Amino acid sequence: MLVFFIVALAASAAGAICGIGGGVIIKPVLDLLHLETVSAISFLSGCTVLSMSCYSVGKSLLAKERSVSLTVGTPLAVGAAAGGLAGNQLFAAVRAMSGSPNTVGAVQAACLAAVTAGTLLYTVNKSRIPTCRVQNFAACVAIGLVLGGMSSFLGIGGGPINLVVLYYFFSMDTKTAAANSLYIILFSQICNLLATLCTNAVPPFRWPVLALMAAGGIGGGIIGRKLNRRMDSRAVERLFIALMALIILISVFNTWRYANG
Repeated sequence: MLVFFIVALAASAAGAICGIGGGVIIKPVLDLLHLETVSAISFLSGCTVLSMSCYSVGKSLLAKERSVSLTVGTPLAVGAAAGGLAGNQLFAAVRAMSGSPNTVGAVQAACLAAVTAGTLLYTVNKSRIPTCRVQNFAACVAIGLVLGGMSSFLGIGGGPINLVVLYYFFSMDTKTAAANSLYIILFSQICNLLATLCTNAVPPFRWPVLALMAAGGIGGGIIGRKLNRRMDSRAVERLFIALMALIILISVFNTWRYANG
């Protein structure tokens, strides 16, 4: 049981620093350890991310920090919330068609490896790639819709996809993108959880595990927030790149194991 808390704590701390939520780390690591079903891991990961983002964003807003751009972040968050519902439906459809939890796990792991690899390539080369400054409300909502759909289907709550979008479409630096990413994740995860509850789609899980992971998410948010203040953008980016490389390796292994399971 302690493993769940440690994974949630470490992943949420790293997620709070980099703005990736932690789910992108929790999901593949718990898949690797094979301690719960694929559906339960996705649900527990989302709840952990929600607890961490609630603390981080709430603390930031109470402190009246100006790192979150409400004019950009809010329409993105609205779109991500709607996209999260679509991603949930897609996940349910894949699960129903496959008839095997291993097939669903393999599809998720392969998609996560591909998305993370693309994110890593962009991050390494972003200094040579021109960026945009999107301001249109409808465009922000549409971008958020895609973000929410991908994140929900992959069971990661948000993650590196958010950062690449914020870098490219809104010309944000690393730390500003991290703060706005957590804001988007908070909205999408609240909507995602409500939809899961309302449709009675909650998978079987153990309550003590949920409590431990939620506590780890909040603890990680506290630690990550403090470390983020002490780190410059370059240090945050180096940590982000290292985490992406690790996630790719784990996801490739998980794809192979589920496919041959």
